[in-house]
Amino acid sequence: MSRSTWHYRTCPREPVADPVLHKDRAYRSRISAADRGLIADKITLAWAGGNSVDHAFATAWDAGVMLASRRSWWRIAAGIPDQSQRPVAPTRKGSKTPRETPVLEATGPGQVWSWDITDLRSPWRGKAFKGYSIIDIYSRKIVGWRVEEREVDDLAVEMFQHAFAMHGTPRAVHADSGSSMRSNVLKELLAEAGVAQTHNRPRVSNDNPFSESEFRTMKYRPNYPGTFTDLEHARAHLATYVPWYNSQHKHSGIALFSPDQVHNGTWRHLWHQRDQTHQAYYTAHPERFRNRPHTPAPAQTVGINLPQTNHPAKTTQRLQAA
Repeated sequence: MSRSTWHYRTCPREPVADPVLHKDRAYRSRISAADRGLIADKITLAWAGGNSVDHAFATAWDAGVMLASRRSWWRIAAGIPDQSQRPVAPTRKGSKTPRETPVLEATGPGQVWSWDITDLRSPWRGKAFKGYSIIDIYSRKIVGWRVEEREVDDLAVEMFQHAFAMHGTPRAVHADSGSSMRSNVLKELLAEAGVAQTHNRPRVSNDNPFSESEFRTMKYRPNYPGTFTDLEHARAHLATYVPWYNSQHKHSGIALFSPDQVHNGTWRHLWHQRDQTHQAYYTAHPERFRNRPHTPAPAQTVGINLPQTNHPAKTTQRLQAA
């Protein structure tokens, strides 16, 4: 046996009548019961409104309230007894193919768009409404959308024409390899506008991560109907969801800012408010940190299949104050 085992067997510790579990012991960095209860209340309220733990954390942060770290909020959320309002999201699996990999990079809004079509379930077996969506990969803003009974090339062209009129033309548009995405009429429209076009590799789900992530956000919100009674019902839901997503959704991929804030640049002013709150929290509770915290900011460069050496997702970007 090891030396430490021999020592504790020959010199055992005195037994304690009522030992206190380690998780229940008091320590300097421990969050108080009052703060934990307030955090739990904010999380429960966010769940009731169909929002996530990150949304509750960022909303409190924007209001100048810093009760604990983001990770602590998630730990407290896991310990809430009533989890009935919390959504459970399944995972998906991808595959690899040898076809050439599409590589796109954006350093600001309006440079690269991604679009896709998703099924919106109907009451009838084998029939689904089609939700069209265009997203700016830098800001995650939905710049174009529509709901139709089927996939039609001309409808996709109309959606892009309207998006171009509202937001200008991007440098490139990415999509999967569906028939509507590779249609000649859409290809002609993009070519006339001077927009490059790229497509997914076959059976590779992560070649279009931004559109897939947006659809996942839509379909796994607690208030998602699941089944739409008719076309107007589907359109009405998207008409409510898109403004919420663009203006209110605290997106984890852009440092918990909304797509509108990143798209128009107003996130910088809010970042300074967050940083002041963050640093004030550090000053009040330095024992809860190993080092001075850095307030995260949206990445300066985003893209699809960027080389690992240039990919910003691996590091935290921090806004440098002028």
